[in-house]
Amino acid sequence: MSNNSAVIFRNVSKHFNDSIAVNKINFEVKSGQLVTLLGPSGCGKTTTLRMVAGLELPTEGQIIIGDEDVSTVYAAGRSVGMVFQSYALFPHMTVIQNICFGLSDKSKDKEETLDKAHKALQTVGLKNLDNRYPSELSGGQQQRVAIARSIVTNPKVLLFDEPLSNLDAKLRRQVREDIRDLQKELGVTSIYVTHDQEEALAISDEIIVMKDGEINQKGSPKSLYQFPENPFVAQFIGEANKVPGILRKVSSDQFHGVAFMVGEHTAFTYKKQKSKEEIDKNSHAFIRPNAITFLPEASTEKNSFTSKILSAVYMGSFVEYRISAPWGGELFMIDYSFNPVSKVGSHVHACIDARGVSVVQ
Repeated sequence: MSNNSAVIFRNVSKHFNDSIAVNKINFEVKSGQLVTLLGPSGCGKTTTLRMVAGLELPTEGQIIIGDEDVSTVYAAGRSVGMVFQSYALFPHMTVIQNICFGLSDKSKDKEETLDKAHKALQTVGLKNLDNRYPSELSGGQQQRVAIARSIVTNPKVLLFDEPLSNLDAKLRRQVREDIRDLQKELGVTSIYVTHDQEEALAISDEIIVMKDGEINQKGSPKSLYQFPENPFVAQFIGEANKVPGILRKVSSDQFHGVAFMVGEHTAFTYKKQKSKEEIDKNSHAFIRPNAITFLPEASTEKNSFTSKILSAVYMGSFVEYRISAPWGGELFMIDYSFNPVSKVGSHVHACIDARGVSVVQ
């Protein structure tokens, strides 16, 4: 793959009549990176992907691939491969014919074309299935054929448009790992579109979170999960309980730090210091479900509280609970322990681990 395959958006907008689908966005995908565009339906992520592909041209702004400004270049003139949500395989063609189709205008040598197609098939682990038809393949195998057809032309950039949405949950996990391993092996610059937060966290070097045609935040999966810059990102990147409150300095013989107060209740404490701008300001704590844990009745854990089990759903490897919050309302939690499932209506002791909380003002 090309070493010079960065993708750069400079103040790019896309209008459809009076509707603004994408509004003045700026980002860069470095060569060899896999960057995910993440957001809810209608946020502009697919339109952005289609502009990279050349299937849509920007209303304004610049799109650069490698060293070339492709803002006015349609798809046929770009070195871009695309893997569609629906696979887009020809049902009347065999696997090898589907892959060769992508080379039909690029090579006059039939033997060379077949050789490239067989190498692409081998790369995606399907070298013995070249004479099968798409209807004879599983969903995961069809997706691999679609990827092979995209990489056979040696594109500078590989695009994925929600490629796993047609697969069941177990197969989805396996195929996303295959896609990530293949992308790393090839070193191809890739842009991936999904609305699935777990998928984005698992597969990306960087995530760009979009809402209403604009970029809300971009960064590594870890930075977005642990340090969201606004309430939308905090709730969209992983599930979280949104709790309003105030950060207050706390000092005693036993503890010096910061407490998150909900009314008169201390929800959790930080030993690390916070900036002056964060103290005594109205904030929201976004508490991850697995940051809430049950404690033994005899526990003396500071800031533990008593809760009532409102619901319990056994999910096999974990249990989902809704419990009452000491300040009113309820909290959603996930218990990964192997303890027996607590009965609805029973009372439990619980605490919140500040390491699983993001505070946003």
